Order: sequence, then C-alpha cells, then structure tokens
Amino acid sequence: MINKIINKVVHQLAIKLHQQNRHLAKSIMPEFGNKPQNLTIELPYQIDGSDRIFVGDNVRIGPNSILRAQRSYPGKVMKHPGNKHKTQVFDSNIIIGDRVTATGGLHMVAFEKITIEDDVMFASNIFICDGFHAYETTNTPYKYQGIAGIAPITIKYGSWIGQNVVINPNVTIGEMSIIGANSVVTKNIGPRCIAVGVPARVIKRWDDKTNSWISKKQ
Repeated sequence: MINKIINKVVHQLAIKLHQQNRHLAKSIMPEFGNKPQNLTIELPYQIDGSDRIFVGDNVRIGPNSILRAQRSYPGKVMKHPGNKHKTQVFDSNIIIGDRVTATGGLHMVAFEKITIEDDVMFASNIFICDGFHAYETTNTPYKYQGIAGIAPITIKYGSWIGQNVVINPNVTIGEMSIIGANSVVTKNIGPRCIAVGVPARVIKRWDDKTNSWISKKQ
C-alpha cells in the first residue's frame, strides 16, 4: 500500500516537473528570425544564430537537440592556441516548415542553408550538416583546417527520417520519402522512395498504378 502511494506521488511529481520544464523552455527560448506560433523545443537544447533560423507553426522538437546557423568558424574551443587556424565567415540559414516533429537529439548545423519542408517527421539522434571539416593535409589537425564541401540540404514535404540517420551536404530528399534507421545519405533521394544503408540507396518506390510500394530491381 505504501509503495503504491509513493509511486503515485513520484508519478505526479514527474508530471509537474515535466510541465515546469516545458514552461521554462518556452520562457528562455531565443528570438528567431520570425515569430512561430505554438513552438515547443524541450530542454535541454542549444540554439546558435537564432536570428537566422526561421521556424513554422506547430513545430515540436524533443530534448537534447542542437540548432546552429553558423556565422563563423572556428568557435573558441576549435581555435588553434597560436592562431594557426583557418578563419571563415558564413551567411547561413535554417528554415523549418509547419508541423515538423522531432523525437529528440536532432542536430542541425548550417553553413549555407538547410531547408525542412512542412510535415517532416524525425526520429531520434539525427545529424544534418551542410558542410564538413576539411582534410586537405595530415600535417594539421582537422579542426584547424576549416569547413569544406559546403552545399545546401533540403528535406521535402512529408518525409520520414528514421533513427540515427546522417544527412550529408548537397542532398535533397524528395517529398514523402522514407530514410531507414542508421542510414547515411550522401546523394539525392527521389520523391516517394524508401532508402536505407551506408551509403543510403533506394530499395522501394511508390507506384501510383498499383497503389503500393514496389521493390527496386537489383
């Protein structure tokens, strides 16, 4: 009986703590490039360059997420102690459409532009970055060589991005496509496709005539 009472009290406290956490998250949320309505980003989160991030209405992003529209590189931690690092300046944007949802651990870093269209669904622990650390030489640690390969990323309407997916620069994922868990997307994926693997490849396409998914012939 006592255990039941304790469990009930703990459960009620957990609910209240969660509610307070959501209230705190909203109260300290930075100013974005627009004024989204009914936006939820759960604590903890990191947001940098919020004035260059544009968010649609009714968006919900789970905890442990990072949104960065980079203005420059490197930051303080990545600078060479003797200033022997490459310095860069960026004009970056992150654009998130209406009703986008992410379970948690969404990590987006833009050096140029990342566009997420309406009704995209993200599972957990997804990394999206439109550039990568340069590796032009092995004589200098990579974090001092700057950012290379910068090219925009677009995820189109209604797509579903599975658990632990990585999306590389210069990629467009077509509308209503699915990227399977643990995939690494290195090139464009067409509309209404299912793609899986490292690197991700299309294994099924939607067929309007049969109203079904058709496996791609190998």
